[in-house]
Amino acid sequence: MELKPFEKKVWLATPTMHGEELRYVTEAYEQNWMSTVGENINELERQAASYVDCAYAVALSCGTASLHLAVKLAGEKLYGIPKPNEGALQGRKVFCSDVTFAATVNPAVYEGAEIVFIDTERETWNMDPAALEQAFALYPEVKVVILVHLYGTPAKIDEIKAICDKHGALIIEDAAESFGATYKGRQTGTFGDYSAISFNGNKIITGSSGGMFLTDSKEDAEKVRKWSTQSREAAAWYQHEEVGYNYRMSNVIAGVVRGQMPYLDEHIAQKKAIYERYKEGFKDLPVQMNPYIEGEMEPNFWLSCMLIDEAAMCRQVRGEQDALYISEPGKTCPTEILEKLAQYNAEGRPIWKPMHMQPIYRMNPFVTAQGSGRAKTNAYIEGGCEDVGMDIFNRGLCLPSDNKMTPEEQDVIIALIRSCFE
Repeated sequence: MELKPFEKKVWLATPTMHGEELRYVTEAYEQNWMSTVGENINELERQAASYVDCAYAVALSCGTASLHLAVKLAGEKLYGIPKPNEGALQGRKVFCSDVTFAATVNPAVYEGAEIVFIDTERETWNMDPAALEQAFALYPEVKVVILVHLYGTPAKIDEIKAICDKHGALIIEDAAESFGATYKGRQTGTFGDYSAISFNGNKIITGSSGGMFLTDSKEDAEKVRKWSTQSREAAAWYQHEEVGYNYRMSNVIAGVVRGQMPYLDEHIAQKKAIYERYKEGFKDLPVQMNPYIEGEMEPNFWLSCMLIDEAAMCRQVRGEQDALYISEPGKTCPTEILEKLAQYNAEGRPIWKPMHMQPIYRMNPFVTAQGSGRAKTNAYIEGGCEDVGMDIFNRGLCLPSDNKMTPEEQDVIIALIRSCFE
């Protein structure tokens, strides 16, 4: 196969639009419902709650807003209304998945929490139940756990929930990346005491932005809806008795997501086909795809990712913003593959850098299945990481997963990656 740069860029993940989105946006425009009320919002909330099979869905401006209000709810339920100028979790520790995007972590920080990061397990790349159990042994006072379903693959929910129940801890479920994924036949976003999904521009369906708070509690749904509209009281004038936020989704954005909803299952099927083509194309290479437990969970396959076998890794050095590698015959590394993809006008990404290695959170506690620990500096730079999350970051990468990518384009991507091992 002759390999030439793509004339049109092959992206990691972009919106896939169908036309019905414009119909609902136009209706909002023509009816002049351009703010944070309207039929699109009402219908989208109904559709989302029906799809995941929960009682209530509250449409918000983004997934981060949904997580923030979930954290605030958890804090106030556990510890009561905070003092003025303090967060609902002020000075309290919260357990959080380590391999994730910063948007998972930041909302708890908004509410004054100190994050304790929980290492990753290899079967799903999500929070390790063994590490979580170790964390409770170290910090038995913790009552909030923020759980992520990484790249659309469900975590080991039963094990994690059993541990949280034993220790009397609430679960905040970050299902931002996993809308449509199931665990034992049940939708993610329904396992947490409070749950959130995202409609960001690169998600499985999108509104360009937007998110959703999911709950079976009418009281919690009403509280979030009130907080998200600046906490206005039921008075004829603008009356406020508590801090509020401008977090409500607009009726225009809701129209875009509403038009996307009928295509969610179709998008998942397309993403799964991409994953399976990569898996087949790499079957004789020293790599594995991002894993899941078959028969127990069905991801939404939002992003297809690849992990290079340790023995097939060439030497790679990563600083805070730059990376270097030494090319070796028969070996490669994420940096080399990503450079090759970029050379041919295709987009890949590194795996999320673990939160405990981010400069802003580097002094926070971090717990592995063996207890409290951190990656050694030389392990971080050269491989051989002691914690699972750093090892996956060091050897893994996200592949072009756009569901508008043709099979022929994907064949070229596969050939490019195979050439890196020659």
